[in-house]
Amino acid sequence: MTDSRDHGPLPGLLLALTIGTGLVDAVSYLTLGHVFVANMTGNVVFFGFAVVGVGGVSWSATLVAVGCFGAGAFVGGRYGGARKTHRGRLLAGTCGAQCVLVAVAAALAALADPARRGTQPAMVALLAVAMGAQNAVVRRLAVPDLTTTVLTLTTAGLFADRSSNQVRLRRVASILSMMTGALVGGLLLRHGRIAAPLWAAAAVHAGCAVAADRLRRRDSAGNWG
Repeated sequence: MTDSRDHGPLPGLLLALTIGTGLVDAVSYLTLGHVFVANMTGNVVFFGFAVVGVGGVSWSATLVAVGCFGAGAFVGGRYGGARKTHRGRLLAGTCGAQCVLVAVAAALAALADPARRGTQPAMVALLAVAMGAQNAVVRRLAVPDLTTTVLTLTTAGLFADRSSNQVRLRRVASILSMMTGALVGGLLLRHGRIAAPLWAAAAVHAGCAVAADRLRRRDSAGNWG
């Protein structure tokens, strides 16, 4: 696989977002009813389990996640495709919005019992909207092998394709970034409170927003815009 387009600092920023995905999905899967807010393939399978009453999966949580993910993707797609926008500016705006959504979810986890009937779906909805928007905008950025949420094709390509060392390194980095986020999220949940991984994810999104905005203002930003 070859890609001649200059992506500038985008790969590094997208790897950071991949870590954020691992943090967020650690919370959603381990504490919010065995549901993913970033990986819809898993939710489709989980919904099938829920329908037949196995696995302790909540069908309502999976439907909320899929529906809100779709809503976030719709908004993100319209934002990313409305006009010609520098990719750094596009990423900065999206990460800023995500930071707010994830921070609100973290505040809910800190101030209310996530196991309460109303709190859990609200957190799932907020996080799924954030991740849906991220998916839509990352598609618009079009950096190969850095989807930030899905690793199936990345892993398959790592072993199936005859590619350059640079491409292989990018794929490995994507896999390790997701694993790192999940590992850190699991540790924070084990030794802290439910809100801890979400605050960490919000910090990741805030950092990416600031970095993307500053980098797009440089003279060389036109090369990867």
